[in-house]
Amino acid sequence: MKKIAILGSTGSIGSNCLEVIDTHPERYRVVALGAGKNLDLLEKQVRRFRPKSAALLDQPLAEELRRRLDKAWGTEVFAGTEGFVRLSQMEEADTVISAMTGAAGLIPTFAAVRAGKNVALANKEVIVMAGALVMAEARERGVSIIPIDSEHSAILQCLQGHPREDVRRVILTASGGPLQGSTEEQLKSVTPEQALKHPNWDMGRKVTIDSATLMNKGLETIEAKWLFDLRVDQISILIHPQSIVHSMVEYKDGSVIAQLGIPDMLTPISYALSYPRHVETFLPALRLAEVGTLSFREPDYKKFRCLDLARAAAETGESMPAALNGANEVAVELFLKREIGFLQIPDLIEKTMTAHTPRRVDSIETVQEVDAWARKKARSFV
Repeated sequence: MKKIAILGSTGSIGSNCLEVIDTHPERYRVVALGAGKNLDLLEKQVRRFRPKSAALLDQPLAEELRRRLDKAWGTEVFAGTEGFVRLSQMEEADTVISAMTGAAGLIPTFAAVRAGKNVALANKEVIVMAGALVMAEARERGVSIIPIDSEHSAILQCLQGHPREDVRRVILTASGGPLQGSTEEQLKSVTPEQALKHPNWDMGRKVTIDSATLMNKGLETIEAKWLFDLRVDQISILIHPQSIVHSMVEYKDGSVIAQLGIPDMLTPISYALSYPRHVETFLPALRLAEVGTLSFREPDYKKFRCLDLARAAAETGESMPAALNGANEVAVELFLKREIGFLQIPDLIEKTMTAHTPRRVDSIETVQEVDAWARKKARSFV
């Protein structure tokens, strides 16, 4: 039985993880749950799964949870980033699900790897910011980092049983988000509500905006580079509006292997937890005859400039991806607050990248410094 700690249990991914775990109580046991500020939902999760430990990033909310759970309950409650690190390192856990949003997941996830825990990774920003450090640490500790993102899960599945040296390239698919049919003039006036209406996936607000700008696919390019030891020129992107083909791997002989499935995060979550096995999820079957046409096209790099910015950051390397990520998180936050327009998101990121002098990433502290600099710099341009 796998003993699991979930960092970010009240978000979309975390809630789906608990659904998978609840479906297979004979395979999985929850030993820790961590949330940002959603006290009420975390309390419900704690009462349902009875973990040994729980944490909230907000200290007063952690104290309130302690008050609500009497001492007889037995769940120890921690607070802040330090509390999340304690969850990620606890002796009882053998698998840590990293489902926090953004840079907040960096320190707890790296701590989990250093503690020798296998990581099921939904927080792509961890690898974007510190891919070289995280993957090197994972190799040294002999632990696995299994992706939860549907695209990287698909690539992992398509690589099974094939020599890595036979890979020509991987092809990440993208739904295109809710704004693919928009003209550049229409994009100037896009509201947060419009950008949050994803046609296929139910995701958190930040990830959904990243999908609308196609930055999500840019971040996934950087993530794929590190997870699968690829060059940037070995990673292609195709817009696939139906979200049925989750990604593909092309081999040197011209063979292309794809992973297909209905657009539901329960599938990649289940695979990350049961890897390399495929266990029952009780989802509806994929019926291709009902889906009908599967279509693919190249992204519009001119309208959706975040893609090129992310690829440029990946090619520059060193600390540039961390600067890109920090600027993007600020830009998305400002857009959601209506302080900047949709097309100002790539402008803000580009200005921050232009102002950044890349540094060698030799420690997590360096990554944190670059992240803080990029956030401050991005705000200074508004």
